[in-house]
Amino acid sequence: MIEFDEQNRKLVLKLVYYGPALSGKTTNLLCLHDQLVREGRGELMMLDTTEDRTIYFDLLPFFYVSPDGTRIKLKVYTVPGQVRHDATRKAVLQRADGVVFVADSQVSQMANNFSSFDNLERNLSLVGLDIERLPLVIQFNKRDLEEVCPEEEIRSAWAPSGLPVVMASALKGWGVLETFGEVVERTFDHVDARHGLAARFGVVREEFMAAILRTT
Repeated sequence: MIEFDEQNRKLVLKLVYYGPALSGKTTNLLCLHDQLVREGRGELMMLDTTEDRTIYFDLLPFFYVSPDGTRIKLKVYTVPGQVRHDATRKAVLQRADGVVFVADSQVSQMANNFSSFDNLERNLSLVGLDIERLPLVIQFNKRDLEEVCPEEEIRSAWAPSGLPVVMASALKGWGVLETFGEVVERTFDHVDARHGLAARFGVVREEFMAAILRTT
């Protein structure tokens, strides 16, 4: 649900990293923040709970100036995975333009992944978003660990959904940028179809993607 401040010529897109507790959502953002160029990105802000190391959300702002002078700001959030923080998850999901679901690849965590995905679908509905229309990317993280679910099983299970699935190890730094690029690309196409980023603001898709995905 795109935010546009016409008076100040500022457009805000919001991406949310969702998933079960300890699946690697925060590690994704820390890695992403480290890989992208310093120019154009803001400081990574964290709010810790008083109970443990869980991070409520991270905010990672990027700026891109369109040909007509409009500043496009891309905000990236994570949500806490613990069951008790469901209200926070709903609050962060509001007005999301795209979502990355970070699943834990360990065999022992498959049930938690499905439970968390059900929670995502329910909470999206509660905040007025349709999971069938919202740009959504699935990342299976922690592929560097032992006793992970085979990739072919994962892809077979998710194939009927038609959603893109990315294998990753946020701790090792691979698959993170690919996941981010996938969700940014899908979000751009979705917003462009609905609000005319190209026609209205003169934004060229390839130039936008290149600007956002510049690495160190």
